[in-house]
Amino acid sequence: MERLFITGIGTDVGKTVVSAILTEALRADYWKPVQAGLEPSTDAGTVRGLVGNPVSHFWPERHRLQLPASPHAAAAAEGLALHPTDFQLPQTSNHLIVEGAGGLLVPLAPGFLIADLAQRLELEVVVVSRNYLGSINHTLLTLEALQARGLRVRGLVFNGEPTPATEDFIAQHTGVPLLPRVRPEAELSRAVVSRYAAEFRAWFAANPSQ
Repeated sequence: MERLFITGIGTDVGKTVVSAILTEALRADYWKPVQAGLEPSTDAGTVRGLVGNPVSHFWPERHRLQLPASPHAAAAAEGLALHPTDFQLPQTSNHLIVEGAGGLLVPLAPGFLIADLAQRLELEVVVVSRNYLGSINHTLLTLEALQARGLRVRGLVFNGEPTPATEDFIAQHTGVPLLPRVRPEAELSRAVVSRYAAEFRAWFAANPSQ
């Protein structure tokens, strides 16, 4: 059974698209524990619109915060404080995709980071990386932070135009499993997600969880 926490090396690197692909590939349930920013759409709403199978269940967010900001700031703006005990995994017998917020060290509250949430939920992690100046550093730091916390990396997804020099270095330096890549698309649709999902489904069949 795959129970995966999706994080990125930063904001806007493609976590939500990869979450949709994984949800479709595994016909998994999907859960976004904290949504900060509700307009024009939530991440759960985006994933729901891109997933076409009839099996996946979309669990409600534990916290829906109005302000599009770091969760700790968005919560404070509403007079809330997020606590580790707020978060319990949905009770499902299906595969489960859990999408984080921003990068791994984004704060949910003082002393409580996204990494701590993944650790509390005892999930394997999929890291999404996109090439930009500094992305090697951000990718390696993310992977080192996961290793330091004893969190198992299920795989790394490169999103965007291929950059062999960057990607080869990261792969050789870290040795993490590489999932199929996601390329830029003129338009995201259920058909596009379904096409990628077939590639990811084949990868999971060839690389079962230990």
